[in-house]
Amino acid sequence: MTVLWEGSGWEALGARAGRTRLPVWDCTAGLVVGDDAALLVDAGSSLSEGARLRGAAERLLEPLGGDRRVTHLALTHPHFDHVFGAAAFAGAEVFGAVGIDRVLAYGRGELVADAVRNGLDPAEAAEAADALVRPHHQVSGEWTLDLGGVQVLLANVGPGHTAHDLVVFVPGDPEVVFCGDMVEESGEPQAGPDAIPSHWPAALDRLLELGGEDAAYVPGHGAVVDARFVRAQRDELASRFGVS
Repeated sequence: MTVLWEGSGWEALGARAGRTRLPVWDCTAGLVVGDDAALLVDAGSSLSEGARLRGAAERLLEPLGGDRRVTHLALTHPHFDHVFGAAAFAGAEVFGAVGIDRVLAYGRGELVADAVRNGLDPAEAAEAADALVRPHHQVSGEWTLDLGGVQVLLANVGPGHTAHDLVVFVPGDPEVVFCGDMVEESGEPQAGPDAIPSHWPAALDRLLELGGEDAAYVPGHGAVVDARFVRAQRDELASRFGVS
Protein backbone atom coordinates (compact mmCIF):
# COMPACT_ATOMS: atom_id res chain seq x y z
CA MET A 1 0.00 0.00 0.00
CA THR A 2 3.05 2.30 0.19
CA VAL A 3 2.55 3.11 -3.51
CA LEU A 4 -0.68 4.85 -2.50
CA TRP A 5 1.28 7.91 -1.32
CA GLU A 6 3.49 8.32 -4.38
CA GLY A 7 2.82 11.58 -6.21
CA SER A 8 -0.12 12.35 -3.94
CA GLY A 9 1.25 15.42 -2.20
CA TRP A 10 1.06 13.53 1.09
CA GLU A 11 4.19 12.57 3.04
CA ALA A 12 4.35 8.80 3.52
CA LEU A 13 5.02 7.80 7.13
CA GLY A 14 4.50 4.09 6.64
CA ALA A 15 2.50 1.73 4.46
CA ARG A 16 -0.82 2.87 5.88
CA ALA A 17 -0.09 6.31 7.37
CA GLY A 18 0.70 9.66 5.81
CA ARG A 19 0.33 13.32 6.54
CA THR A 20 0.11 16.73 4.91
CA ARG A 21 1.28 20.08 6.27
CA LEU A 22 -1.42 22.68 5.83
CA PRO A 23 -0.55 26.25 4.80
CA VAL A 24 -0.44 29.37 6.99
CA TRP A 25 -0.11 27.70 10.41
CA ASP A 26 1.88 24.63 9.23
CA CYS A 27 -0.63 22.40 10.98
CA THR A 28 -0.34 18.66 10.35
CA ALA A 29 -3.29 16.60 9.18
CA GLY A 30 -2.75 12.83 9.21
CA LEU A 31 -4.43 10.02 7.31
CA VAL A 32 -4.52 6.33 8.22
CA VAL A 33 -5.82 3.99 5.52
CA GLY A 34 -7.39 0.66 6.39
CA ASP A 35 -8.90 -1.98 4.14
CA ASP A 36 -12.41 -0.94 5.14
CA ALA A 37 -12.15 2.59 6.55
CA ALA A 38 -9.96 5.68 6.75
CA LEU A 39 -9.11 7.88 9.73
CA LEU A 40 -8.17 11.55 9.41
CA VAL A 41 -6.23 13.15 12.26
CA ASP A 42 -7.27 16.82 12.69
CA ALA A 43 -9.45 18.81 10.34
CA GLY A 44 -7.82 22.14 9.52
CA SER A 45 -8.53 25.75 10.45
CA SER A 46 -11.74 26.58 8.58
CA LEU A 47 -14.64 25.00 6.73
CA SER A 48 -12.99 25.76 3.39
CA GLU A 49 -9.70 24.21 4.50
CA GLY A 50 -11.57 21.19 5.85
CA ALA A 51 -13.35 20.75 2.53
CA ARG A 52 -10.05 20.96 0.62
CA LEU A 53 -8.51 18.46 3.02
CA ARG A 54 -11.38 16.02 2.64
CA GLY A 55 -11.16 16.30 -1.14
CA ALA A 56 -7.42 15.64 -1.10
CA ALA A 57 -7.81 12.64 1.22
CA GLU A 58 -10.61 11.07 -0.78
CA ARG A 59 -8.80 11.59 -4.10
CA LEU A 60 -5.91 9.67 -2.57
CA LEU A 61 -8.29 6.86 -1.64
CA GLU A 62 -9.87 6.60 -5.11
CA PRO A 63 -7.38 4.03 -6.51
CA LEU A 64 -8.46 1.61 -3.79
CA GLY A 65 -11.86 1.32 -5.49
CA GLY A 66 -15.38 1.40 -4.16
CA ASP A 67 -16.96 4.34 -2.35
CA ARG A 68 -13.88 5.17 -0.32
CA ARG A 69 -14.14 8.15 2.01
CA VAL A 70 -12.93 9.46 5.36
CA THR A 71 -15.01 7.45 7.83
CA HIS A 72 -13.36 8.51 11.12
CA LEU A 73 -11.95 11.80 12.41
CA ALA A 74 -9.75 12.22 15.49
CA LEU A 75 -9.36 15.72 16.97
CA THR A 76 -6.10 15.93 18.92
CA HIS A 77 -7.14 19.00 20.94
CA PRO A 78 -9.64 21.87 20.84
CA HIS A 79 -7.71 24.66 19.09
CA PHE A 80 -9.15 26.37 16.02
CA ASP A 81 -6.41 25.30 13.59
CA HIS A 82 -7.16 21.64 14.37
CA VAL A 83 -10.97 21.60 14.73
CA PHE A 84 -12.59 24.38 12.67
CA GLY A 85 -12.69 22.21 9.53
CA ALA A 86 -14.49 19.31 11.21
CA ALA A 87 -17.94 20.10 9.86
CA ALA A 88 -16.63 19.39 6.34
CA PHE A 89 -16.46 15.69 7.27
CA ALA A 90 -20.18 14.96 7.39
CA GLY A 91 -20.87 11.32 8.13
CA ALA A 92 -17.51 10.64 9.78
CA GLU A 93 -17.36 9.27 13.32
CA VAL A 94 -15.60 11.95 15.39
CA PHE A 95 -13.34 11.21 18.37
CA GLY A 96 -11.76 13.47 20.98
CA ALA A 97 -10.42 13.39 24.51
CA VAL A 98 -13.03 13.38 27.25
CA GLY A 99 -14.19 16.91 28.03
CA ILE A 100 -13.49 18.34 24.59
CA ASP A 101 -17.24 18.59 23.93
CA ARG A 102 -17.60 21.22 26.67
CA VAL A 103 -14.92 23.38 25.08
CA LEU A 104 -16.51 23.12 21.65
CA ALA A 105 -19.97 23.80 23.06
CA TYR A 106 -19.24 26.63 25.49
CA GLY A 107 -15.83 27.99 24.46
CA ARG A 108 -16.70 29.02 20.91
CA GLY A 109 -16.24 32.72 21.58
CA GLU A 110 -12.65 32.24 22.69
CA LEU A 111 -11.94 29.90 19.76
CA VAL A 112 -13.16 32.59 17.36
CA ALA A 113 -11.16 35.28 19.14
CA ASP A 114 -8.02 33.15 19.04
CA ALA A 115 -8.51 32.40 15.34
CA VAL A 116 -8.96 36.08 14.50
CA ARG A 117 -5.94 37.07 16.63
CA ASN A 118 -3.91 34.62 14.57
CA GLY A 119 -5.11 35.99 11.25
CA LEU A 120 -8.20 33.98 10.24
CA ASP A 121 -10.88 36.07 8.55
CA PRO A 122 -13.55 36.94 11.17
CA ALA A 123 -16.41 35.77 8.94
CA GLU A 124 -14.70 32.42 8.31
CA ALA A 125 -14.00 32.02 12.02
CA ALA A 126 -17.61 32.74 12.96
CA GLU A 127 -18.92 30.38 10.26
CA ALA A 128 -16.70 27.55 11.46
CA ALA A 129 -17.64 28.11 15.10
CA ASP A 130 -21.35 28.01 14.26
CA ALA A 131 -20.85 24.67 12.49
CA LEU A 132 -18.53 23.11 15.08
CA VAL A 133 -18.90 19.35 15.38
CA ARG A 134 -18.86 17.84 18.85
CA PRO A 135 -17.24 14.38 19.02
CA HIS A 136 -19.49 11.34 18.99
CA HIS A 137 -16.96 9.44 21.10
CA GLN A 138 -14.88 10.77 23.99
CA VAL A 139 -11.73 8.90 24.98
CA SER A 140 -10.89 8.81 28.69
CA GLY A 141 -8.13 6.21 28.48
CA GLU A 142 -7.49 4.25 25.29
CA TRP A 143 -9.74 3.33 22.37
CA THR A 144 -8.88 0.87 19.60
CA LEU A 145 -10.24 1.48 16.11
CA ASP A 146 -10.20 -1.42 13.67
CA LEU A 147 -9.97 0.10 10.18
CA GLY A 148 -9.48 -3.26 8.50
CA GLY A 149 -5.93 -4.55 8.28
CA VAL A 150 -4.74 -2.03 10.88
CA GLN A 151 -5.81 -1.36 14.45
CA VAL A 152 -5.25 2.24 15.49
CA LEU A 153 -4.99 3.22 19.15
CA LEU A 154 -6.41 6.55 20.33
CA ALA A 155 -4.90 7.49 23.69
CA ASN A 156 -5.78 10.27 26.11
CA VAL A 157 -2.28 10.97 27.48
CA GLY A 158 -2.88 14.51 28.75
CA PRO A 159 -3.49 16.97 30.12
CA GLY A 160 -0.57 18.95 28.81
CA HIS A 161 -0.81 21.34 25.87
CA THR A 162 -4.51 21.54 26.76
CA ALA A 163 -6.77 19.74 29.21
CA HIS A 164 -7.99 17.50 26.37
CA ASP A 165 -5.03 16.04 24.44
CA LEU A 166 -5.48 12.94 22.28
CA VAL A 167 -2.71 11.11 20.42
CA VAL A 168 -3.03 8.51 17.67
CA PHE A 169 -0.77 5.44 17.53
CA VAL A 170 -0.47 3.51 14.26
CA PRO A 171 1.35 0.15 14.38
CA GLY A 172 3.74 -0.71 11.57
CA ASP A 173 7.34 -0.37 10.53
CA PRO A 174 7.93 2.25 11.65
CA GLU A 175 5.26 2.76 14.26
CA VAL A 176 3.76 6.24 13.90
CA VAL A 177 2.49 8.52 16.66
CA PHE A 178 0.41 11.58 15.76
CA CYS A 179 1.13 13.83 18.74
CA GLY A 180 -1.01 16.90 18.12
CA ASP A 181 0.54 19.96 19.77
CA MET A 182 1.87 17.91 22.66
CA VAL A 183 5.02 18.04 20.50
CA GLU A 184 6.01 20.89 18.17
CA GLU A 185 9.04 21.06 15.89
CA SER A 186 8.71 24.26 13.89
CA GLY A 187 8.61 26.46 16.97
CA GLU A 188 8.64 26.41 20.75
CA PRO A 189 5.72 24.46 22.27
CA GLN A 190 2.90 26.88 22.92
CA ALA A 191 1.53 27.06 26.46
CA GLY A 192 -1.58 29.20 26.28
CA PRO A 193 -4.11 29.89 29.03
CA ASP A 194 -5.65 26.43 28.60
CA ALA A 195 -2.34 24.55 28.99
CA ILE A 196 -1.64 22.42 32.06
CA PRO A 197 2.15 22.91 32.38
CA SER A 198 2.50 20.94 35.60
CA HIS A 199 1.25 17.78 33.83
CA TRP A 200 2.81 18.25 30.39
CA PRO A 201 6.14 16.46 31.03
CA ALA A 202 4.33 13.45 32.53
CA ALA A 203 2.03 13.36 29.48
CA LEU A 204 5.09 13.22 27.22
CA ASP A 205 6.45 10.37 29.34
CA ARG A 206 3.25 8.45 28.63
CA LEU A 207 3.50 9.32 24.94
CA LEU A 208 7.06 7.94 24.81
CA GLU A 209 5.99 4.77 26.62
CA LEU A 210 3.28 4.31 24.00
CA GLY A 211 5.50 4.88 20.97
CA GLY A 212 8.85 3.56 22.13
CA GLU A 213 12.32 4.39 20.90
CA ASP A 214 11.89 3.60 17.21
CA ALA A 215 8.58 5.30 16.40
CA ALA A 216 8.14 8.25 14.07
CA TYR A 217 6.63 11.07 16.14
CA VAL A 218 4.49 13.48 14.12
CA PRO A 219 4.15 16.89 15.80
CA GLY A 220 1.17 19.16 15.39
CA HIS A 221 3.46 21.64 13.61
CA GLY A 222 6.76 20.89 11.89
CA ALA A 223 8.86 17.98 10.69
CA VAL A 224 8.60 14.39 11.89
CA VAL A 225 10.88 13.76 14.89
CA ASP A 226 12.27 10.85 16.88
CA ALA A 227 12.06 9.78 20.51
CA ARG A 228 15.23 11.69 21.40
CA PHE A 229 13.66 14.96 20.20
CA VAL A 230 10.48 14.28 22.21
CA ARG A 231 12.53 13.48 25.30
CA ALA A 232 14.56 16.68 24.91
CA GLN A 233 11.38 18.72 24.53
CA ARG A 234 9.96 17.01 27.60
CA ASP A 235 13.03 17.98 29.64
CA GLU A 236 12.92 21.54 28.30
CA LEU A 237 9.28 21.90 29.34
CA ALA A 238 10.00 20.47 32.78
CA SER A 239 12.77 23.02 33.25
CA ARG A 240 10.69 25.86 31.85
CA PHE A 241 7.78 25.21 34.19
CA GLY A 242 9.74 23.98 37.19
CA VAL A 243 8.31 20.45 37.31
CA SER A 244 10.00 17.06 37.29
